[in-house]
Amino acid sequence: MSPRKPAGKADSSRRRSDRRRSGKKRARKRPSPPAARSRWKRLLVRGAVAVAVVLVGWLAWLAWLVQHEFDGRQWSVPARVYAEPGELYAGLDMSADRMVRLLSELGYRPADGVTVRPGTWWRQGDTLRVLTRPFRFWDGPADATMAQLDFRGGRLARLRDADGRDLPLLRLDPLQIGSIFPVHGEDRVVLAPEEIPPLLVDALIAVEDRRFFDHAGVDPVAIARAMVVNVRAGGIRQGGSTLTQQLVKSMFLDSRRTFGRKITEAAMAVILDARYEKDEILTAYVNEIYLGQDGRRAIHGFGLASHFYFARPLRELDAHEIALLVAVVRGPSWYNPWRHPDRARDRRDRVLAAMVEQGAIPPGPGQQAADRPLGVVRAGQRSVPGYPAYVDLVRRQLRRDYRESDLTSSGLTVFTSFEPAAQRRAQAALQAEIERLEGERDLDGLEGDDLARLVPRHDDRALE
Repeated sequence: MSPRKPAGKADSSRRRSDRRRSGKKRARKRPSPPAARSRWKRLLVRGAVAVAVVLVGWLAWLAWLVQHEFDGRQWSVPARVYAEPGELYAGLDMSADRMVRLLSELGYRPADGVTVRPGTWWRQGDTLRVLTRPFRFWDGPADATMAQLDFRGGRLARLRDADGRDLPLLRLDPLQIGSIFPVHGEDRVVLAPEEIPPLLVDALIAVEDRRFFDHAGVDPVAIARAMVVNVRAGGIRQGGSTLTQQLVKSMFLDSRRTFGRKITEAAMAVILDARYEKDEILTAYVNEIYLGQDGRRAIHGFGLASHFYFARPLRELDAHEIALLVAVVRGPSWYNPWRHPDRARDRRDRVLAAMVEQGAIPPGPGQQAADRPLGVVRAGQRSVPGYPAYVDLVRRQLRRDYRESDLTSSGLTVFTSFEPAAQRRAQAALQAEIERLEGERDLDGLEGDDLARLVPRHDDRALE
């Protein structure tokens, strides 16, 4: 038998051996440098895949939103209430002077002798020539008509067309006397593509987005050019947003100026440009863009802005007037022509200069347009004539057959039997009677019901 080792020494030897073996195992668990790099690569790949999935999902959601909103876009257009259309016929009790006043109320203007367009008139003594506006009446559309009106003895003696043939009847487009607005007050006149003047398109391209028909929704060239201009000027003088980006901002986004919102705007602009034709985008822009504020009524689109600033349809505007509307796009408050006429005119002239530079108008007519005044209507006349009591009566009657949403957003056209001339005569008679009574007694305690007895009572048959 071999001698036994002491127990203590044997246990100690085993423990040292175990520690050596365990140390080797721990050393084998530590990854080598290539293995560590491989693990980090796997983590980076997984992170990139996760980011890509989120990005693709976000873009897919934006694409769905753009298509859903743009395809189903139905602008909220309030119902428009019109007075009784003026009907002219031989034998009508109407003088040439009264006819001119009527035309002025409807926004017609004297012809300039150069351009013949609807909404203009010529006068020679007691003879008037009028080119009416096209208008859709309750019984169908009516085209623009050239007519000659011969007055004699305070009456319309003869009514003829451009070929000299007698006309039995000539109907003028009626005066708008009110609108029925939604709560948010958004208002517009929606234009079809063929109703947009080519000069307006040329002006927008020249000033707001010169490469509109070439870029894919976002224009890196315009962004770089704007950065150079702003750096040289030491401030913001030019923007790099395309018309598509401006449309996206107006239709889908809020007005916050954050980096995240700009990224979203750019992404949606690229999606919109990829899905829709340029003409569709341009038509939506013309109808959507914000162009001013009239009390609680927000003026959207060039169709309504033309009436708001010039009291005429867009198709009747001259170059200097279209240039002013395009100038206002940059800032309706900042370039408000009533509050800041000098600022608005300076911006308008820069728009005209850009139009000349881009070939939208020749230099001669461009300079003539720059020499013209702003031409906006007086501030007190820019709104629709106010007949709130009558319009409220119409609204109450319409509620019997229509929903409130139909009245405030479906673009209904409401024709009434209201006669502005008769209203003015009634108001003048009331004022004259009040002045007469003031000379006889104290009217301080006179109630509204007492004054109401001075004018004829109305029944509820406001609508035809």
